[in-house]
Amino acid sequence: MKPRHLILGLQHAVAMFGATVLVPLLTGLNPAVALFTAGLGTLVFHLVTGRMVPVFLGSSFAFIAPILAAKEAGFSLAAVGGGIAVAGLVYALFALLVLFIGSERVRQVFPPVVTGPVIVVIGLTLAPVAVQMASKDWLLAIFTFLSAVVSAVFLRGLFQMIPVLLGVGAGYLLALALGRVDLTPLKEAAWFGLPSFTLATWEWGAVLLIAPVAFVTVMEHIGDILTNGRVVGKDFFARPGLHRTLLGDGLATSLAGLLGGPANTTYSENTGVLAVTRVYDPLVLRIAAVFAILLSFSPKLAALLQTLPQGVLGGISMLLFGMIASIGIRTLAEAEIDFTHSRNLIVVSAILVLGLGGAVAELGKVQVAGAAVPLKVSGMALAALVGVVLNLLLPKQLEPKELATEEERLP
Repeated sequence: MKPRHLILGLQHAVAMFGATVLVPLLTGLNPAVALFTAGLGTLVFHLVTGRMVPVFLGSSFAFIAPILAAKEAGFSLAAVGGGIAVAGLVYALFALLVLFIGSERVRQVFPPVVTGPVIVVIGLTLAPVAVQMASKDWLLAIFTFLSAVVSAVFLRGLFQMIPVLLGVGAGYLLALALGRVDLTPLKEAAWFGLPSFTLATWEWGAVLLIAPVAFVTVMEHIGDILTNGRVVGKDFFARPGLHRTLLGDGLATSLAGLLGGPANTTYSENTGVLAVTRVYDPLVLRIAAVFAILLSFSPKLAALLQTLPQGVLGGISMLLFGMIASIGIRTLAEAEIDFTHSRNLIVVSAILVLGLGGAVAELGKVQVAGAAVPLKVSGMALAALVGVVLNLLLPKQLEPKELATEEERLP
């Protein structure tokens, strides 16, 4: 390990911090525990996948609604943790299924005509988040964005590899100079403190409220692993195998639940960092995981990152999330998808409209422990599901043969 690895790892830690602590803040879980379980879960994932996949696992937003529903129904945080732990076991069941049927069959269900627009949806559904943060202070956002762009395009050596860190650093210094940073949390925080772990308990009601969400997030996991593979230029479905990545994600989620942390998921923010820096060494992500664990034991360091202005975070997010969408477009281009064929147009159009339009498939409600829990599929999961179904059901050739031949001759 070289000093540059530490700097690159710190860059990933900065990228994951905001979203990782936001989920516990919204759900009443402990942010320090979330950082600890994110770091530990990432290390577990890398162990299970043979230290081959450059992924960071952070707090999953998909579980916010069921966690709040469980709390509203009167379940304790310990019971919530039990539900999250069981959700991780759902991942393990899917891993066994993939191992049984083979990754190749899963790949046939997710060809480039499906994965390309799904990756675009992953990036662009995050775009409003970036713009919302940037709109809090457009001066800081634009300065941060341009600083990162200058670093990535015009600098050389190590500085070209850390545009996110340099962009955030430059934006933070400008914010300090303009007096737009609230340093109160930093002054009040202690240098050292143990995370307040909450050991999970088993309650069927909480399990039934929370665990089924994993059936949706498994599809998100497949999309994220495909995206990560496209960025890195490797086939992670073949090696280490989708069953291993699913198992790693599941074990990390179960571990988080047992300790009182939120469910984990592969982070698009860090995939965006990979795309910008073109440094794909999984060691860097493991170093970021160690930083996350260290932050969980130091309220002072965590508070420092919490003082980052929204404008700075928004500026860097505009770059990261846009990169992810661009990778989806590249996937379609490299696969040479023929858009003169109506079939391809229909599949891609359906995914983009449903994914970006915020479509929701309401499947009714179930009563669990006195609470009405809505059953629904929305966002990227719904878009991917519809795209898969259309790709499997539509005939390979929709147009009459003569028309298709004529279209292929057009310039």
